[in-house]
Amino acid sequence: MNSLIESLNFSTFGAALLLSAIGLWFTVVIHGIDRWSRRFFMSYFIIFLLCCLSNVVEMILQYYTAPRAVFIFLLFLESLLLSLPLLMLTAYLLHCCGENIRTSKLFHVVIGLWAVFIALLVSALFIDGFIYITPENQYFRGPLYPLPLIPIIAALVFNFAGTMRCRTRLSRKVLLAFLIAILPITAALIVHLFADVFLLIDVSYVLSALAMYSFILSDQIEQDRRQQQKIVKQQQEIAHERASVMVLQMRPHFIYNTLMSIYSLCRLDPQKAQQVTMDFTNYLRKNFNAVASEDTVPFATELEHTRAYLAVEQAQYDDMLLVDYDTPFTNFRLPPLTLQPIVENAVKHSMNPNFEPLHISVRTQRTDSGTEIIVEDTGPGFDLSDTTKPHITLKNIQQRLEIMCGGSMRITPRKEGGTEVKLTIPDSSLDVSH
Repeated sequence: MNSLIESLNFSTFGAALLLSAIGLWFTVVIHGIDRWSRRFFMSYFIIFLLCCLSNVVEMILQYYTAPRAVFIFLLFLESLLLSLPLLMLTAYLLHCCGENIRTSKLFHVVIGLWAVFIALLVSALFIDGFIYITPENQYFRGPLYPLPLIPIIAALVFNFAGTMRCRTRLSRKVLLAFLIAILPITAALIVHLFADVFLLIDVSYVLSALAMYSFILSDQIEQDRRQQQKIVKQQQEIAHERASVMVLQMRPHFIYNTLMSIYSLCRLDPQKAQQVTMDFTNYLRKNFNAVASEDTVPFATELEHTRAYLAVEQAQYDDMLLVDYDTPFTNFRLPPLTLQPIVENAVKHSMNPNFEPLHISVRTQRTDSGTEIIVEDTGPGFDLSDTTKPHITLKNIQQRLEIMCGGSMRITPRKEGGTEVKLTIPDSSLDVSH
């Protein structure tokens, strides 16, 4: 019977030791927990590890003739280690509630009760009424044995009262974590007033700590996820505002020149004037629709917008602007005002009536991970490293691509002269409705 109890004791302490080590390992390696909480749980599980080790050493010494002072020291160390989490629990509760530890009445009360416990614990080393140890390192409870437990139980009750007082300032998971950390241990200590349940106390401490850690880690990961979602939403709003600004910054001379071209064509070529008017109207409509869109748009919509713009420009420059389209892949989405401003930027920086005609090509091609849009021009090119020339439009496009669809943009000079702009749209942006 005794061997069965001893095996159970060793198994229980071994399990508690393993759980403490697992809790410490998770605290060190898992991301998503704030610095204060990480330090708290690292200290928490280290204390439990030391407590479990002292228990194991104590049980081993019972089989050998060890100095009585060593056995007493281990009992004292174990009791001291089991009391430390009370102070840490109070400090962590106040931290979660946003209260100042130095000015907290709860912390002062718990410190006072802990000091009483330490005084009684030290007294137990010299007064046999608390505990009696035989020459074989077996101990027996004395009539004063329950006294040191009373201030510890009282501190737990105050922690419970403090938790309930702060419940409106704690999330549901954090509140549950504190209740799990307090109530089982309190129940185990109350039982320990009348019977030896060291195993129950140790296991209650470790399991409560693991449960508390899991709830708080889950809560912080959830808060971090909500914060990331909030940041993404803010970034999308900023991207949308930037798109709106881009529409409002339409080049005045482009609008003026278009209207003047339409005016002239009304007399020289009324049919062409009607077509340019239609293209210009379509261009303006697509611009303002882009402002209203808060999400990505089908590539076909963006391509139609680009065609309308280039049709208007070709009406003004005639044979000086040549455009090629090779877009077999269109079933994907991208941020509004992505392709059209790139093409407009090429016309703006590369068109010069005094030189050869400007040739612009728009192509799409599939890759292993998505679709690429390639815009090439035969202009003089431009240097992105030149900080004297602002490239706000291109930077805005690049940022909106990253934020809204996880895409990217790369600008490189062409060997034949001119510039190549390559947009990469991942497969996650495929337009399944296409």
